[in-house]
Amino acid sequence: MLGSKPLAYITSSNLQCLLTLSPCMATPPLRVSASSFSTSPPPTRVGTHNGSFHCDEALGCFMIRLTNKFSNAEIIRTRDLQVLEGLDAVLDVGGVYDPSRDRYDHHQKGFEEVFGHGFSTKLSSAGLVYWFDPSHFGKEIIAKELRVDEDHPDVHRLYIAVYKSFVEAIDAIDNGISQYDTDQPPRYVDHTHLSARVAKLNPDWIDPNQSSENENEAFQRAMSLAGGEFLDSVRYHAMSWLPARSIVMECLEARHGIDSSGEIVLLKQFCPWRLHLFELEEEMKIESSIKYALYQENQSKDWLVQAVGVTPNSFESRKALPAPWRGLTDNKLSKESGIPGCKFCHASGFLGVNHTYEGALAMARAGLKL
Repeated sequence: MLGSKPLAYITSSNLQCLLTLSPCMATPPLRVSASSFSTSPPPTRVGTHNGSFHCDEALGCFMIRLTNKFSNAEIIRTRDLQVLEGLDAVLDVGGVYDPSRDRYDHHQKGFEEVFGHGFSTKLSSAGLVYWFDPSHFGKEIIAKELRVDEDHPDVHRLYIAVYKSFVEAIDAIDNGISQYDTDQPPRYVDHTHLSARVAKLNPDWIDPNQSSENENEAFQRAMSLAGGEFLDSVRYHAMSWLPARSIVMECLEARHGIDSSGEIVLLKQFCPWRLHLFELEEEMKIESSIKYALYQENQSKDWLVQAVGVTPNSFESRKALPAPWRGLTDNKLSKESGIPGCKFCHASGFLGVNHTYEGALAMARAGLKL
């Protein structure tokens, strides 16, 4: 497990010195200092477009600077093709995808690259930087942040999980891919996702003080925002998601010892389990789907029996607790169910509570039969 290996986490205290942005110009600004006369190689330069910015190039610029090849590279924001040609890497501009030259644009005709591994979303510049092949950087970034080798068995799992839960949405939004196949208008709007928050950092059109310097400062804030959330996602998946996956796998392997049906699982330690359960059911080729999960509430020490949803985020259960129990509590619920120690059954039947493990297991078994 990776829990014992701390992340190389970039904090707010050193994030400001991580980024160096220069205004759009044909040549980089001249900086004369003691270091100018050293024999160390000049810093690498990464280009992206100026003007209005989006989440994908902000995140892409942040991520590429986490690599050995482009560590702390200077960011040059321009659309001048002659300037871009002389840079070490170019993201989201230039009309070229050529990883052998570190060119990562996705706007040109004929570009159809996707992440693979079951994902079919067209990549943005963020996905191109994150994507792994000999000239891309995803696994290197994950391994460096976790301080492990790239061939560590958990690096690939985290690499896929971070793309699925974080990077893919950036790719999809930038490429104009709808989340749902529907011709109906959305029931509500959401302007709180990361791409929307990055977009709001652009200088306002009505601001009288617009300048390339202000725009670059705003892009620096966008890089900080997108990059900080990316690193938060890596940390979460390493320190929470991965240990939870192991717990769910163990309870699935032991499910027939809880009930002969194999449709009830016992979580010996509570963890975020829903998404893992669905993924592991498929990976482990479990034919009889899990109907109930049992676990102990940390504070009250009561035992909960939770019906598994139709999907990880669904309010509809695969098999809700029996209708006559729903909305009842304490003695009324125990009398109706014939199970001692009952405390509560949710009105939708997705959750039941009992004072004891034996009582919760009896509720789950009764739910399978009724």
